[in-house]
Amino acid sequence: MIDISKLSKWYGQFQVLDDCSTSVAKGDVMVICGPSGSGKSTLIKTVNGLEPFQQGSITVDGVSVGAPGTDLPALRARIGMVFQNFELFPHLSIRQNLTLAQVKVLGRTEEEASVRGLKLLDRVGLLAQQDKYPNQLSGGQQQRVAIARALAMDPIAMLFDEPTSALDPEMINEVLDVMVGLAQEGMTMMVVTHEMGFAKKVANRVVFMDQGRILEDCAKEEFFGGASSERARDFLARIIH
Repeated sequence: MIDISKLSKWYGQFQVLDDCSTSVAKGDVMVICGPSGSGKSTLIKTVNGLEPFQQGSITVDGVSVGAPGTDLPALRARIGMVFQNFELFPHLSIRQNLTLAQVKVLGRTEEEASVRGLKLLDRVGLLAQQDKYPNQLSGGQQQRVAIARALAMDPIAMLFDEPTSALDPEMINEVLDVMVGLAQEGMTMMVVTHEMGFAKKVANRVVFMDQGRILEDCAKEEFFGGASSERARDFLARIIH
């Protein structure tokens, strides 16, 4: 589904990604972890072209992300993205947030988009909030709306960039529960997160990054059972402790 090969990226003189290669099969749930500043969020944003890159290649379902002429808006319509800070439209109601892109990008009628949006809003437990605005919801509720909005586009894969890091601790589980449900239904997912409990429960693959490089790329059992790099073992000891 997603293939990343020898990917490198610079911000000016600073190299933020260094020869990164990995792949995600259909139905995989890959958790990307590592210390702050290790390149995790940058890596996931290159997958749908939100961040350009200078070397290497990325293909998503056979489409080359970095190739000249690639229709990036069309590609992004097929890959759901959930951000750290929700990124909902503040001036639109929750229902309008879920229908806008369906109408503008997928060409659905308002009625079709509304039916699809409300079905997904019900799925994340927020149907009763459809006429409210984002600032009337808690952070956890807003993030669940953001997930529903991404799902409304019928994506082939979902990217999550630290989806719980901006939430109060008691709101984290309500978002993770939605993500666990998605994974159990077979959604292909790449998840940047520090939630190791989620990784243990749901991921089948773990990628560990440090200083722009992928140091570990293995099954979760292998990662938690005894990561091969000392840096990953040190990270795990600190975060789990």
